[in-house]
Amino acid sequence: MRHLEKLSSGFVGYLVLVCVCLLISPAFAECPTSRITDAQAFAHRDTSGYAHRQKVGFILDRLDVQSGDHVLDLGAGDGWWTEHLAQKVGPQGAVYAAEVTSALVERLEKRFAETPQVKPYVCPQDKPGLPDDSVDLVFLSAVYHHLNKETRIQYWRELASVVRPTGRVAILETYPVIALRGKDHGTQLSTLVSEAEQGGWVPLEVWYLQGTQHYLAIFGQQAAFLNNPPTAPHSKAKTCLHLPPGLGCDQGSSAAWRIS
Repeated sequence: MRHLEKLSSGFVGYLVLVCVCLLISPAFAECPTSRITDAQAFAHRDTSGYAHRQKVGFILDRLDVQSGDHVLDLGAGDGWWTEHLAQKVGPQGAVYAAEVTSALVERLEKRFAETPQVKPYVCPQDKPGLPDDSVDLVFLSAVYHHLNKETRIQYWRELASVVRPTGRVAILETYPVIALRGKDHGTQLSTLVSEAEQGGWVPLEVWYLQGTQHYLAIFGQQAAFLNNPPTAPHSKAKTCLHLPPGLGCDQGSSAAWRIS
């Protein structure tokens, strides 16, 4: 796991409740501290709807998109995230830029006419509309609260069909409990986790994006935790709790509840 820089002098590290690491090399990594040294560290934040874009480097680092990956940008909008994801997957990968109207899809097609790995398409409102086991990551930025509340659990089940067994779903949302504005344009974290669990998913990472009103939550399929889970090449699961520096997880990608 890469060493993560402190985001402000008033906040040391990141809040870690549980750390589940993928064992990739024998080197040791640190499970970051949850200590906050300034009570006002979170009081000042950007309340704009796109404040989370200022954290693009950190978010992409947590998404850990690799060359050749297939990513679904669900609710791609103006294509801002699509562009960053396309750079990560490269020409050997694909980014399916989903929108619900042909007008939005046409705008995406025009923007990415010279980027063949970006594949805009009109997405049904009740399911992703892609073949089974076709993507490694589904990314939703300020989209989840737009899904029909009555059918969101079923939508998670639809995602489980589209995402490969070792794939993930990442959600960026406004956190209403701390939002100073736009509370209706977000989802309570407890609601998100409950609906995901009922739909067959497990939260792997949850980060508060300091200086914003947003959180990033990343989920894996519950099947990966059962007796005969699908295994990704060159990795196996290992668990560690909140430990002092140097006594944490083995180096690799982490799965944790955290604040960033």
